[in-house]
Amino acid sequence: MGGMKKFAERIVCMTEESVETLYLLGEEHRIVGVSAFVERPEAAKKLKKVSGFTSANIEKIIELKPDLVLGFSDIQQDIAKELIAKGLNVFISNQRSLEEILSYIQTLGYMVGAVEKTNKLVSKLCAKIEETKALNLKGPRVYIEEWDEPTISGIRWFSELVELCGGTDVFSKKAKGSLAKDRFVTNQEIIEAKPELCLACWCGKKVELDSLEKRTGLKIPVTELDPAIFLQPGPAPILDGIDILVERFKND
Repeated sequence: MGGMKKFAERIVCMTEESVETLYLLGEEHRIVGVSAFVERPEAAKKLKKVSGFTSANIEKIIELKPDLVLGFSDIQQDIAKELIAKGLNVFISNQRSLEEILSYIQTLGYMVGAVEKTNKLVSKLCAKIEETKALNLKGPRVYIEEWDEPTISGIRWFSELVELCGGTDVFSKKAKGSLAKDRFVTNQEIIEAKPELCLACWCGKKVELDSLEKRTGLKIPVTELDPAIFLQPGPAPILDGIDILVERFKND
């Protein structure tokens, strides 16, 4: 028993949030494979690519001999099932809110034995949220667009960020839905919601800034935001997303 490994030493990260979290904790040496979509931090782009978001190279992952594979959401359930059938340890998280993101970061940190560093990171993120709340900011009515065909409004943590920074998410009720289809919106619904600003953050392709006006006739400002920050269910929306939104809302 004395020689038994206590924590995972070879980790494959099939999405971005686990990569950034491990780097922030100083535990990046454990990562042996990442998603092809990894953007943060820059150093992570040099690691071996083994997956997309909805697909993975199962044989490549097995060759890396990981003792833990990390993924996100029901969209990766088939990949997880196949990896488990091959005898690998898989952890799939499904965080949707800011509170759940903080809980995820704490869970992951504890899984690699970085208890003290994890507590410090979570405390830092919580402090950022509380400091922003204390500013009592006022912002515009916001329509968050995560995709254009079909039209999908913002996921819960993005919605909560907008509200935290003083804005009003016009589809905040839809944001509480756990699945993407729960957040489908029609052009008529967008018009009737009377947004003053569109925050467009399309996952996987560049935003067409005139798309909203063509579809709805609305003549409102459209700001393109980085999905690597705002659509990451990890530390990025809190660390960088808050400052970006606060600065953007100052202009309204």
